[in-house]
Amino acid sequence: MCGICGKLNFNREKPIDQGLIPRMMDMIQHRGPDGHGEFLSGPVGLGHRRLSIIDLDTGGQPMSNEDGTVWVVYNGEIYNFQELRTELEGKGHQFKSTTDTEVIVHLYEELGDQCVTRFRGMFAFALWDERRQHLLLARDRIGVKPLYYTNTGKSLLFASEIKSLLVDSDVERRVNQRAIDRFLTYYYLPGNETLFEAIFKLEPGHYLTVQDGQISVHQYWNLHFEIPSRPQRFDEAVDVLQTLLSRTVKDHMISDVPVGVLLSGGVDSTGVLSHAIQHTDKPIHTFTMGFSGANFQDERPYAKLASQKFGTVHHEISMSADDFRDFLPKYVWHMEEPVCEPPAIALYFVSRLARESSIKVLLSGEGGDEAFAGYQTYRNLLILEKLKSAFGPAKGLLRLGFQALGHTGWKRIGNYASLVNPPLAEYYLSRTATPYTSFNQRKSELYNEDMSAFLDDQVSGDISRRLFDQVNSQALLNRMLYVDTKTWLPDDLLVKADKMTMATSVELRVPLLDYRVLEFAASLPLHYKANGWELKRILKAALVKSVPQEILNRKKTGFPVPYDSWMRKDMKDFVSDTMLATNAASDLYFCKEAIANLIQAHQQGKGCSKEVFSLLVFELWHRQFVSASLQPFESAR
Repeated sequence: MCGICGKLNFNREKPIDQGLIPRMMDMIQHRGPDGHGEFLSGPVGLGHRRLSIIDLDTGGQPMSNEDGTVWVVYNGEIYNFQELRTELEGKGHQFKSTTDTEVIVHLYEELGDQCVTRFRGMFAFALWDERRQHLLLARDRIGVKPLYYTNTGKSLLFASEIKSLLVDSDVERRVNQRAIDRFLTYYYLPGNETLFEAIFKLEPGHYLTVQDGQISVHQYWNLHFEIPSRPQRFDEAVDVLQTLLSRTVKDHMISDVPVGVLLSGGVDSTGVLSHAIQHTDKPIHTFTMGFSGANFQDERPYAKLASQKFGTVHHEISMSADDFRDFLPKYVWHMEEPVCEPPAIALYFVSRLARESSIKVLLSGEGGDEAFAGYQTYRNLLILEKLKSAFGPAKGLLRLGFQALGHTGWKRIGNYASLVNPPLAEYYLSRTATPYTSFNQRKSELYNEDMSAFLDDQVSGDISRRLFDQVNSQALLNRMLYVDTKTWLPDDLLVKADKMTMATSVELRVPLLDYRVLEFAASLPLHYKANGWELKRILKAALVKSVPQEILNRKKTGFPVPYDSWMRKDMKDFVSDTMLATNAASDLYFCKEAIANLIQAHQQGKGCSKEVFSLLVFELWHRQFVSASLQPFESAR
């Protein structure tokens, strides 16, 4: 796991400023504290910060082919590199290291840009072909590893993190106002945009090339829900999944340093541990997080149960409201985009605990819900759509019924009243967002006049609608899974996973997001995933013999960080002082009186916690990345 950066001048006669690449690397030192390297050749410069995981002695980067005509900097892990290396050696390629990095340059020599289709793993890399004067940037299929880029008109810059790009004075920090609304609509920023007008994300499953000053972006992978005409029987599919899980977890255990497991107390992380324990003869360290304070849900007893079953060396840590508040500026600095993801802060603290315990690599259970339909949202909306169909022209009665239940204390059920009339493709923006969230209902009062002139609700939600159109022949469940796999997964869940673990110089691996697992899940009949009230049916069946029943059958809770309570009580003054400060950055976009009203509504328990947290981190983001001069943040560890 590492950090990469670089620049290509379109004018071949203009060399790279020799001080630029080191300054770009300094901004991402936390991603690779074990070493650094750079390659400069006329108009191109490549930089690399290294976290040593595989081939500790000879795996330094940038790395080249035999004659030094192809160079690469790379972040991630390619889990099938050994079989690719054997294939390449059979074709006469000579290797000088045992790292997966070197496979990239040699496979590029064989296949050119299409080499990306052969890699199985999590990766973001930049490759320079000296002979062709050709730059290739690539990102893994699911988007586990980030890669940002910008075109200044004179050059293309790229990096693992946005802050590295901002080192170059040619990169403008102009705020993308349309993206502000999209962020607050989704609570994260889907698609290729960032909050900077000229900085973009290379999307998952895509690669970018620069040739003779021309930039081209190509998609090389997509998720398809094509069920075979003769699908496997359920018991046969369970056997296939068990074998697939065993293989993918084994592959994710490849490392020359110790590997640990993050335990959330849920099915997915416990399932990953159950397979990991089978593929090592070394002690496995497990890590979990709890929260200080009364009446907070605590995952630690379930994580400890899993640890005891599998005999791990278990570590626990708790987090308080003060810890949460004090880390917020660093949270914003490392996330770089104001994602509404309070559990990310908990992930930072538990990752830091792992690093302090000399563990550099962690496995986690992210992805099981997105692959096998584990969120209650999927079940609830499928039931809703069936009810709408059953009521037909009389579905107005259904809406009135939901409203009545909401007024009698069933508030969550009452929330479904607004979803009765519109079709799923109009209201399902992602598992966290609909046009009827608190923020989306308050837009007209929150935005100031200048910002309001910028907005178009259709534009803010059009990413999800386009994705729905791409799978409009699919069943409703698969359409929701597709939208979440293409938006929520890379742009929220995996941003958090990468940025918070790398903030502590720890590599996080996600075996359930191996693309073979996702493709297998996509090929299954719907009732193998969600069947009535049962969610993740086939995954639970595959783990029934290894995961304790207390964990397998417990109600899904996610990772419930009690930030709502903290912001209303322990952090009350901090929230108000930050968001209502004189000359707050938010004044450029929002009405201060409306912000004050929102904070008051939150204090009264009216369900605005996500909106308040989102606006709080946006304010902190603007102060750090737009209003102030950019400096490396002090070490987070």
